[in-house]
Amino acid sequence: MAKKPENFDLSKVRNIGIIAHIDAGKTTTTERILYYTGMVHRIGEVHDGAATTDYMEQERERGITITSAAVTASWRGHQINVIDTPGHVDFTAEVQRSLRVLDGGVAVFDSVAGVEPQSETVWRQASEYNVPRICFVNKMDRTGANFERTVSMIVDRLHANPVPLQLPYGSGDSFAGIIDLIKMQLITYADDLGTVNEAKPIPADYLEAAEKARQEMLDKIIENDELLTEKFLMGEPISDEEVLEALRLAVIRGKIHPVLCGSALKNKGVQLMLDAVVDYLPSPLDIPPVRGINPKTEAEVERKASDDEPLAALVFKIISDKYGRLAFTRVYSGVLKGGTTVYNSTKGTNERIGRIVRMFADRREEIEEVRAGDIAAVIGLKDTFTGETLCDPANPIVLENIKFPDPVIEVAIEPNSKADQDKMAMGLKKLAEEDPTFKVEVDAALGQTKIKGMGELHLEVLVDRLMREFGVQAQVGRPRVAYRETITSTYTVDETFKRQSGGSGMYARVVIEFSPMTEEERKTANTDLLWEDAITGGAITREFARAAEKGAREAMEGGVIAGYPVVNVKARIIDGAMHEVDSNEMAFKICGSMAFKTGVKMASPVILEPSMRVEVVVPDEFTGAIVGDLASRRGIVEGMEPRGVGVTSIRASVPLAEMFGYATDLRNITQGRGNFTMEFDKYTVAPKNIAEEVIGAAR
Repeated sequence: MAKKPENFDLSKVRNIGIIAHIDAGKTTTTERILYYTGMVHRIGEVHDGAATTDYMEQERERGITITSAAVTASWRGHQINVIDTPGHVDFTAEVQRSLRVLDGGVAVFDSVAGVEPQSETVWRQASEYNVPRICFVNKMDRTGANFERTVSMIVDRLHANPVPLQLPYGSGDSFAGIIDLIKMQLITYADDLGTVNEAKPIPADYLEAAEKARQEMLDKIIENDELLTEKFLMGEPISDEEVLEALRLAVIRGKIHPVLCGSALKNKGVQLMLDAVVDYLPSPLDIPPVRGINPKTEAEVERKASDDEPLAALVFKIISDKYGRLAFTRVYSGVLKGGTTVYNSTKGTNERIGRIVRMFADRREEIEEVRAGDIAAVIGLKDTFTGETLCDPANPIVLENIKFPDPVIEVAIEPNSKADQDKMAMGLKKLAEEDPTFKVEVDAALGQTKIKGMGELHLEVLVDRLMREFGVQAQVGRPRVAYRETITSTYTVDETFKRQSGGSGMYARVVIEFSPMTEEERKTANTDLLWEDAITGGAITREFARAAEKGAREAMEGGVIAGYPVVNVKARIIDGAMHEVDSNEMAFKICGSMAFKTGVKMASPVILEPSMRVEVVVPDEFTGAIVGDLASRRGIVEGMEPRGVGVTSIRASVPLAEMFGYATDLRNITQGRGNFTMEFDKYTVAPKNIAEEVIGAAR
């Protein structure tokens, strides 16, 4: 394990994530990074269940990454903190929280499949957090590999600005090396492990294509740099050093996405990708200072990436294992030291830092402190969870939290015995602490425990962990869709709540206008109830108006027409009345709840159902059958395109309720030759017959 040097140089730190669609080769790429940086002495393979970062039993059995694994490596004197993220859509929250704390990313693409649906999702998430990226076109050794098509798909589907810095030398079985467009040389490999590479002149039959690609690369770099553009127009010479510096600045600003190529499985191109991480991706010093809010003054404050600044750190992931709870933490400023007391500004409580460890997948090395810009895991935090800020008690700051999508699927789970019930309660609590997209709900009326997640695989893995890690024996029901309710028209409610029971009574009156949120408001609101206080003339106090809002928000959770949460509602409280003796906050809270229920009932309520973005990749002869099957599931086909020889990709939008068990149906239709991916897209209004079924089932 790489020890941190005494003269720790922050400019030589890289916090990067490996992001991609499932099966593009992220974990294999991470495994090669560990091998070439000397962190492991034997390459572990995903298909053998031996990959270092896939250390959970569920990951090794399924051959997929489920939880983000953090590892620390060193390359050319730089410390690289690598997070290998999952590619499966059910674990998208793992990607989201990793991107929130990373400075750069390596987007891995399968050169045969090109840009796949989950690649679009993680790319969009990275753009939301302004994470600079480089692209690694992997699997160039596979039949059907097409570098140029993948680059054009990055433009078409991701609306990015890819700039190839390399070209493949051959493809498929004839893939033999990489043409470096910066140094204009061919890199080939002398051994199967890729440890010995040789630089040679570019062969004559590839030289013209390489020179053309180099000129295109230079043009794009120059046009993104004012100084170089000026030099170019003046006819002044431009040095290689100036080009590389301009390229790095353009990458950090997100203007350019360098494209590299290789085959991680065949050990080709990974060292060159590591060079690009060091050369082009930012250090913590290259990114803007982190911003937050002072909880005492509500003023915006910022912290620079410096040990001399007050401590500001964000906990982005919790793991519970046999050694206790680990809190993965990114330190933005100051120094986090073991044995000290820090302030959790999100909750307003103090926390004592126990031990600090640097993670090496599931192995760990104890360290005394974490400096600004670095990532490590803290043991011993009792009351700090994902998205919460740890800071200097004398200089409080709350960093922006991480917003996670709501669950779209739920199942009922029932323990087999009383002993299992206690173990299940403890296990579910720990799993929910780890995973913010996993929700546990107890239905008091039915005496039933429901667990909610992002998809069938997500819940399957969590139930598997519950049974193995916590020894719970339980029965799991059929998956159910997490519907929502909303309104489609505007209605104004004048609600009065009065109660007299001897002595002082309760009195509250509110007039609230309920209306649907606009598309723009939905995007920016960050809440399901957009509340506006439009009271004039002091008809009721601000405190009473806030109590009415609290009552309305509580009523939202239980729904109005079918018991599902209400979303996308705008409420304007415009009038009201209070009694100088009988009015209190509780009365206005009850009145707000009553007004909300009346308003939703009268404002043309509808049921919303989750709609999924589905991509099915099948041999051409099954295309018609698949399109017909998707239509029978209320799916809308949005596009079809060829994917290599004799294979077609079909993209469609399909309600989640119609997609349960689709994997089996697809296998049957295509004789086991088709595969599909599915991710949550948006909530849409359910057809009348479906809505009636949902409401009838609730009653």
